[in-house]
Amino acid sequence: MSGRQTKGTAEKAVLVGVEFSCRKVASKTTEAKRALQAAGANPETLDEILGERALLGEESASVYPVKGDPEDERFEEFRELVESAGATVVAEILQRRQAPDPATLIGAGKVEEVGGAAASTNATVIVFDYDLSPTQLRNLEARLPCRVIDRTQLILDIFARHARTREGQLQVELAQLEYMLPRLTGKGKAMSQLGGGIGTRGPGETRLETDRRKIQRRLLQLRRDLDDVRKTRRLQRARRESVPVPTVALVGYTNAGKSTLFNCLTQAGVLESSRMFATLDPKLRSLVLPSRRKVLLSDTVGFIRDLPHTLVTSFRATLEEVVQAELLLHVRDAASPRSEEQKHQVRQVLGELEVTGKPMLEVMNKADLLSEADRSALRRRGELLVSGLTGEGAEELLLAMDRALTSDPVRSAELLIPQSEGSVLAAIVAGAVVEERRYAGEAVLLRVTAPESLLGRLREFEVGYVPVVVERPKRRVQKAAKPEATDAEV
Repeated sequence: MSGRQTKGTAEKAVLVGVEFSCRKVASKTTEAKRALQAAGANPETLDEILGERALLGEESASVYPVKGDPEDERFEEFRELVESAGATVVAEILQRRQAPDPATLIGAGKVEEVGGAAASTNATVIVFDYDLSPTQLRNLEARLPCRVIDRTQLILDIFARHARTREGQLQVELAQLEYMLPRLTGKGKAMSQLGGGIGTRGPGETRLETDRRKIQRRLLQLRRDLDDVRKTRRLQRARRESVPVPTVALVGYTNAGKSTLFNCLTQAGVLESSRMFATLDPKLRSLVLPSRRKVLLSDTVGFIRDLPHTLVTSFRATLEEVVQAELLLHVRDAASPRSEEQKHQVRQVLGELEVTGKPMLEVMNKADLLSEADRSALRRRGELLVSGLTGEGAEELLLAMDRALTSDPVRSAELLIPQSEGSVLAAIVAGAVVEERRYAGEAVLLRVTAPESLLGRLREFEVGYVPVVVERPKRRVQKAAKPEATDAEV
């Protein structure tokens, strides 16, 4: 969104939210049906009751969102997205229709209203909270006084602002070009490139075709570069897997407090921001659990409602940490009124990544913003309640992670170690929980709880361990045949 504004000057944005009542009626009907089922209503009469309500107009939507309306919360999130892109909101317009207009999405009359609002506020960009088709984008740009962008283009711009590593920049550029390719427009023969020889006079190749060919070449190069990134990641992962250190990935809705919780657990000092998509490039830090097991904790990009599929595809290299993780921590904003909706959106993206079958812990973050009554209600439901800002609940979370991890299991053992083995004793103190210590002559008897990877290296010191001796079969040595006497020897 940095287009035409001067450096250091924020763009003025007009926000256009859209809601199609046919979809809203369906969603509200589903919610009402669940509520009636929970209340014990007869399933055979549910459809009849809900059908009567719809005929009476009880499912119709108001023209503008009112406080407490879920649509008001969706528009608030849209406003936060635009502000995260560095724009100043100067006007907001919400359009409600039965169905989208194929030509302009919002209808000719609403286009005039949006154009008037943009002209009166000197807006430099109009942002739609919806994905526009190439035809709709062309028609709107022809009728409105300034640039028009849709939701996907807005999110791509935010990603481009926050990409810091080479990998992140490659992924953003790939997604931007895939979005741009079907939206290229040209002016036919006016943009033709004429040939320079006999038989080449005429329209030639249009500028549009040239641009498309350039983008296709660049897309191929980007995909090759990202394949190299994936190969590097696979090599790094293979080296990590040679030592059994499981990975735990933080996932969740954007601005749920993942980076704050990541810093609380690892003291990594990564960027914490209330801006959406502040974390784009993945971060990995080691973490020691109460059992003294070491794990790698990964902080990943946040998800959002209606996250474009092209972004999920382009950022698959980044999200490989989620795919390869043994345990997922779904961090939720406990103080958000949209917490359940956000949970559903995160599950949708995880479904696209095909990781919904992985072990997962739900972590209710931002406990410091809850009242005591809300905290008690969450605890009664058995929720993991934490605060990444104050550290509340961090120990309980680490214990829950310890219980949920299945690789490199923890077990108890008794070890008899000579006191002369100082390096072995140091390794036990660093990597195991010592339950009991007794001295017997020049040896130390320890009862420990430790990961199997550590105990496997100390098997010779384990009390009661009997090494299995495998006898090798004796090798037969074949005697060489005695050579026959020659005539000369005889």
